[in-house]
Amino acid sequence: MSTTVPTVKTGNQETPAAASPLRWWVVGLLSLGMVIGYVDRVNLSVALPEMIKGALALTKEQQGMALSAFFWTYTLFQIPAGMLVDRYGVRMLYFYGFLLWSIASAATTFTTGLASLIAFRLLVGTGESVVTSCSLRYISLHFEEKKRGLAVGLYMTGTKVGPAVGIPLAAWLVHAYGWQPAFLILGLGSLLWLVPWMIWIKPSDPAAQGRPAGTAKSASAVTLGQALSSPVMWGIIGGTYCYMYFVYYCMTWMPRYFLEKHGMSLTETGWFSGVSFGGMAVVAALSGWAADKIIAKGYDAVKVRKAFTIAGFVMAATQTISVFTDSKDVMIFFTVASLCGLGLATANYWALTQTLMPGALPVAIQNTAANLAGVVSPWLTGWLIQQTGSFDAPIKGVGLWLLLGIGCYTFLVRRRSAAA
Repeated sequence: MSTTVPTVKTGNQETPAAASPLRWWVVGLLSLGMVIGYVDRVNLSVALPEMIKGALALTKEQQGMALSAFFWTYTLFQIPAGMLVDRYGVRMLYFYGFLLWSIASAATTFTTGLASLIAFRLLVGTGESVVTSCSLRYISLHFEEKKRGLAVGLYMTGTKVGPAVGIPLAAWLVHAYGWQPAFLILGLGSLLWLVPWMIWIKPSDPAAQGRPAGTAKSASAVTLGQALSSPVMWGIIGGTYCYMYFVYYCMTWMPRYFLEKHGMSLTETGWFSGVSFGGMAVVAALSGWAADKIIAKGYDAVKVRKAFTIAGFVMAATQTISVFTDSKDVMIFFTVASLCGLGLATANYWALTQTLMPGALPVAIQNTAANLAGVVSPWLTGWLIQQTGSFDAPIKGVGLWLLLGIGCYTFLVRRRSAAA
């Protein structure tokens, strides 16, 4: 069975660079960068109660605006960031992005009101907008198909470890030193990450080199028009939105579900939430590795990664079973197991994008869809709970979104649809 992959434009294959002895270390560094990024996303949530006790007199509505400001620029700049990665490479773009968001996070300590707080959060979102495009671009250029799933899976563990580490770390710093020193310590301390990045990623690294203006477009330089005219891209957009709708539901409302529906204590709520996301991270890494092994035996990469992705969606959809049983143990089991099961898709659905549509721009479009779900899911879930008085409607809604995601990957994300 062949694993040769046609591209959106030409049918030529993007060839990974010669194996670098540092490439797995760089994957670890990229995962750590994602952890740091998530710490700087959640630190405001932890610090805000202390901030409003001091000089900041913010209403609930204003607090909500401040908490959401990060996503305004983070989502808006995903596609431009992907274009810049393809044009200029990852080395300096990630450097400047990391520098901007770290300094902006540290500067939050000088916040005097809502306007300055929102401005700093907008800058954090702008800086972090380059992270996913840069990271997956590096992986796609340094790992052949049969090893890419594990690399993506290890990188994506940062998205699960980040909240698990960031919330307690920020809470400890705020409690021990106050919110202003906490922002300074987290923001400036994270700049140490840039040292190994600039040492390990040489200017001669293929991922550090973009496509000079005026050169021929290649498989690594899909244009926005080409991407959006492809059924594959729309399947990826729809599937990613559905995947992340469930994840953002779990991040924002699952703890409340445990608390209100099952009467758990805050400690129990934190434990079950941690097990769910921790299990998802483990399954993500293992499923990426397993898919790589299967592909290495000669099986078609697209079919293998699609199978893992669809299996993850199916497992996630089992959460709806919790609505149709009165057993507390059964409800908790399927709530936790569904999120862990979604890890089957985590590494593979990101790797599949690079298989069918190489380049940073498709990743940026995919991540835009992911963060649109972050805007809709928490709000729509809250509205449904308010209208119905229970969690049954939003959980059923999650099941419907996941079924739509299965349809997207089954009927739209196909090899022949990627070739032009």
